[in-house]
Amino acid sequence: MRRRRTANWAILVVLAAVVFLGTQLVLWGTSASESSPRTGNASSSALPTGQSAAQLLETLPVKGRAPRTGYNRVEQFGTAWADVDHNGCDTRNDVLARDLRSITRQGRCTVVSGTLVSSYSGRTLSFTRGPNTSAAVQIDHVVPLLDAWQTGAQRLGREQRIALANDPLNLQAVEGALNEQKSASDAASWLPPSRTYWCTYVARQISVKAAYGLWTTPAEHDRMAQVLSACPGQRAFVDDGVR
Repeated sequence: MRRRRTANWAILVVLAAVVFLGTQLVLWGTSASESSPRTGNASSSALPTGQSAAQLLETLPVKGRAPRTGYNRVEQFGTAWADVDHNGCDTRNDVLARDLRSITRQGRCTVVSGTLVSSYSGRTLSFTRGPNTSAAVQIDHVVPLLDAWQTGAQRLGREQRIALANDPLNLQAVEGALNEQKSASDAASWLPPSRTYWCTYVARQISVKAAYGLWTTPAEHDRMAQVLSACPGQRAFVDDGVR
């Protein structure tokens, strides 16, 4: 009888040990899973879905403007316009096809005519390709390339800078006169004439700067924040789906 009781106790002790160790292994596994960072190859332009532009603005570093030393459009950002998405059409024609209405093409890519309803001014313009007419509609870099160069793009590789120069999110078909008026200005010194587009315009600038690791100057940050205070629900952008 005594031997049987001893054997039973031994079995119970073993079972208890197994249950205890199993529980610990599960707990250890759960703890490791919860504490380990998730991994993945997220694109640099993949911004959090639903994040507001104002929230994203607060993640951007705020610094003074770097010198323009070494800036050269072609050497640093590539020849205008590249075919970075390899669809057989250059970026200018891609943007014209996206932003103009009632377009006609020569061949598969070349946009030869169309109508632009300018987001920057609200004006409606006719576009006709030609040596004396093409300049009436130009492609604006929402974040100007010189501004990008002076707010962090110097640290990017050339391929990243070429991507920035041809990123549809950073490109907008506009009146040539407004593109030239804006030049390399940031939001602190230039905003589109149409106030109804300010929130979208600033949100796109912030989204581009976040995607490429650029910073804002103090004056630029403050002006962006001021604009967004009138539209707190304005979201940041992930791609070029909004004009």
